[in-house]
Amino acid sequence: MSHSQPISREQIQETQSRRLRKLIPTVAESNRFWQSKWQAAGVDLAKADFSKLPLTTKAELVEDHEAHPPYGSNLTLDVGAYSRFCQTSGTTGQPLRWLDTPDSWQWMLGCWEQLFELAGLRADDRLAFPFSFGPFLGFWAAFEGAARLGRLCLPCGGMSSEARLRFIEENQATVVCCTPTYALRLAEVAADLAKQPGNSTASEMLKSVRLLIVAGEPGGSITSIRRKIEAGWGARVIDHWGMTEVGPLAAECVENPGGLHILETECIAEIIDSATEQPFDLNDKSATIRGELVITNLGRIGSPMIRYRTGDIVELDRQPCPCGRPLMRLKGGILGRVDDMLTIRGNNVFPTAVEAILREFPEVIEYQFEEVTRDSMPQLRIDVETTVGLSNSESEMKQFTLLAERIAAAIHDRLHFRPEIVAVPTLSLPRSELKSQRLRRRKGTGS
Repeated sequence: MSHSQPISREQIQETQSRRLRKLIPTVAESNRFWQSKWQAAGVDLAKADFSKLPLTTKAELVEDHEAHPPYGSNLTLDVGAYSRFCQTSGTTGQPLRWLDTPDSWQWMLGCWEQLFELAGLRADDRLAFPFSFGPFLGFWAAFEGAARLGRLCLPCGGMSSEARLRFIEENQATVVCCTPTYALRLAEVAADLAKQPGNSTASEMLKSVRLLIVAGEPGGSITSIRRKIEAGWGARVIDHWGMTEVGPLAAECVENPGGLHILETECIAEIIDSATEQPFDLNDKSATIRGELVITNLGRIGSPMIRYRTGDIVELDRQPCPCGRPLMRLKGGILGRVDDMLTIRGNNVFPTAVEAILREFPEVIEYQFEEVTRDSMPQLRIDVETTVGLSNSESEMKQFTLLAERIAAAIHDRLHFRPEIVAVPTLSLPRSELKSQRLRRRKGTGS
């Protein structure tokens, strides 16, 4: 969908129906995963409407891959018809290997062309991709999608963070695609380099960059995190969402920060109550619709996902978007994950809510959460790296104590529990150019 070619809700729904009518019979005829799943559920495809098709979970995919190694049985064609391989990062469980046909891969590049249009990509942009270019889907499709649009694409794999920054500077990249955590890390490294004699200032090193497209973890739509990234780079942040299983399917529009548009011509998006597994009526304007995002992609016929429970918590934004697009918009982007929810002293807490508060404190560099049990009660411990030193001087210990109290008080005021804040040495917590895993669930007495 191009901004120069407006589309109505009626056209979106007609496109979805047409593509779904092609998808279902095709996979029912030759895809063993969906044949078995629908047969076991007693689905009569001749009579069942879309909402009667069973939901699909990550656990089912893992089980299928274990039963049918190495790629599982969600293959509509023979393996020889597939040309692209990727695998999930494994941050939420067993990694999954995923195959795409040439047609499915071209569909994903087309999705990225629409996402770039939402982000306001310009004809003169140069895009830098500071990620490993390993087996993870990452920004592979973004790289090739931008190249298909005729933009200069700069691969930054196999480099240190310092080398990547100099590469971005030397090539005058205007757009950087990476995770929110790695965007913060690169800004941190740039600031450290600027302190060395004879080096450019951090602002000089990053000055060519006008836009960062971030994905892979919540953060791009969290106000405090995006502000920290934008302050570090002096550039605008655009959030993006996608998954290996479903493809790249959502992005923030440049006109309206803090939310995600779903590419509804390329997928069907539902929001369900995770407990009852029942979909909310998206046309019901009387209630706030907040729940788990379920996706059916419509162009990845070689390895499709039909009514897939993403595990991501979202809220429907009913307000018309200033960009004028009628696409579904998710208020605040991805709000959390079903499997990350903690219950601390009777409060349901998502780590993203805690992250949003931590990033409001400029003294906090990095952090990690741990759920611990003390006196049979779950509590949250937060290890933090801060700009306050960790020498045993009375002055620094007092500074950290005051900072820890401010953080704990802010969390208590907004989330209604008081965490334990623990100082850890600088660079002792992991950094990653891929997804950062900040939540540990090791049970025990804690320290």
